[in-house]
Amino acid sequence: MEQLLDRIAKNSDQLAFGQLFSHYSDRLVYFAAALVRSREEAEEVVADVFVKLWQNRARLLEIQYFQTYLYTAVRNTALNHKSRSLFPHEELDDQHAALMPCVVSPEESLISRENLRQIEQAVNGLPLRCRLIFKLVKEDGLSYREVAEVLDISVNTVNAQITIALKKLGSAIDLRKPFRIPLLRK
Repeated sequence: MEQLLDRIAKNSDQLAFGQLFSHYSDRLVYFAAALVRSREEAEEVVADVFVKLWQNRARLLEIQYFQTYLYTAVRNTALNHKSRSLFPHEELDDQHAALMPCVVSPEESLISRENLRQIEQAVNGLPLRCRLIFKLVKEDGLSYREVAEVLDISVNTVNAQITIALKKLGSAIDLRKPFRIPLLRK
C-alpha cells in the first residue's frame, strides 16, 4: 500500500490511483451506505472522497494511518452529504441493512456453499451497528482503536459490539457440527 501511495504522491500515477480505488471502494461504499440512505448516495460519497484524495495527492505521504484516514473521510463526507440533502433521511432499520452480503471466498476458507450461506445469514442477522463494527474489524482489518476513531465511539463500545457479534454468531452457527468440504471432481 505504501508503494501505491508513494507512486500517487510523487508521480501522479493514475494506474496506482485506480488500484487504490479498486482496493477500497467496495468496503467504503458498504460503510457509507450504513450512514446515508441509498447505495447511490454511498457511491457518490466515496467518489467525492477519492476526488479530494486525487486533488491533494502530493500530501498523501503525510498521512500516518491511511486506512483510518480514509474511513474517517468517508464518515465525515457522508454526514455532510446527509445534512445537505433536500430530503430528510430516516434511520436505516434492519430491513434496509442487507446492503451488501458478507462475502467469504469458499476457496480460501474451504467451507462448503451451505456453510458459507449459514455464516453469511448469521452475519447479516446482526443488528446494523453491530454488523458494521464486526465487518470493519473482521473483514476490513481495522483495529478496535481505528474503528472507535472512525465511528466516534469508545474502544469499549467496539469491544462490547464484537463480543455481542461473536456470541450471536456462535449460537447461530453450530460449531460442533463438522463443516462439509465439497468434493473436487475431475
